Amino acid sequence: MSAPVRLNRSQLSVPAASMRFIEKAATSDADVVFLDLEDSVADADKAQARANAARAPSMFDWGSKTLSIRVNAWDTPWTFRDVVAVLEGEGDRLDLLMLPKVHRPADVHALDALVAQVEREQDRAKPVGLELIIESAQGIANVDAIAAASPRVEALHYGPGDYAASTGARTTAIGEQDPAYPGDLWHYPMSRILVAARANGLRALDGPWSRHADLDGLQAAARRTAAMGFDGKWAIHPGQIETINAVFTPPEGEVAQARRILAAMDEAAGQGRGAATLDGRMIDVASIRQARGLVAKAERIAGR
Repeated sequence: MSAPVRLNRSQLSVPAASMRFIEKAATSDADVVFLDLEDSVADADKAQARANAARAPSMFDWGSKTLSIRVNAWDTPWTFRDVVAVLEGEGDRLDLLMLPKVHRPADVHALDALVAQVEREQDRAKPVGLELIIESAQGIANVDAIAAASPRVEALHYGPGDYAASTGARTTAIGEQDPAYPGDLWHYPMSRILVAARANGLRALDGPWSRHADLDGLQAAARRTAAMGFDGKWAIHPGQIETINAVFTPPEGEVAQARRILAAMDEAAGQGRGAATLDGRMIDVASIRQARGLVAKAERIAGR
């Protein structure tokens, strides 16, 4: 089973305690916006943030954006009330709930059951999907089972800050590499998340780049992530959206080449052949799958 097809290059995090920030996010160029009830909201502001998040889906025009709300983790006193309040909110515009600090499949099972009960009680017309943040050693160890824990799950996200703390990595810079490490410090957990996501038909998203004014560093990090195969990356400031969208938008030359591959394979199929040669390279069914995915993404972006 595959998750619904959604454009997910950039995912903007917005503190739900600020209605002004929420309104600005609705007019941004982010593909996905998540209203945050967790880390960006102080304890004293949790109730106000929850009330704002419950009202915001129907207050603003979100256009073609996917709208998500990040609730607090199960190890806090707020999760149950977060879920009930936002699902009892106005209208069915909300698309997703995001659960942080997912350590085991049981965390997903509990959220799935709660969401299902509230949906039934509210007679919601549109089921809500789930996004899961993997940000601990335990989460990585259980990531395959987590990814398959519910048919509601649409995406896995990598949380570099809490993951670094969980493993004892000697860095306090969220999402950045450590020059003392001779390689990519985050390649292993990100690869595990990516494979688990793809094996279950889910999207895979990279987390934040904390130096929001360092667009060169953000671009370099996003390029590594895109090269691995991730769908997109978080933006923690609207100023990061343009850079992220650009990195995760297929270049025109690659899209044109993908269309040539599809045309060459159509021609080969018409002649009863399962492979063809294009520009001196052999192309076959695997080439078609890659090319179709690239063209489909380009068309979704063009139609946004």
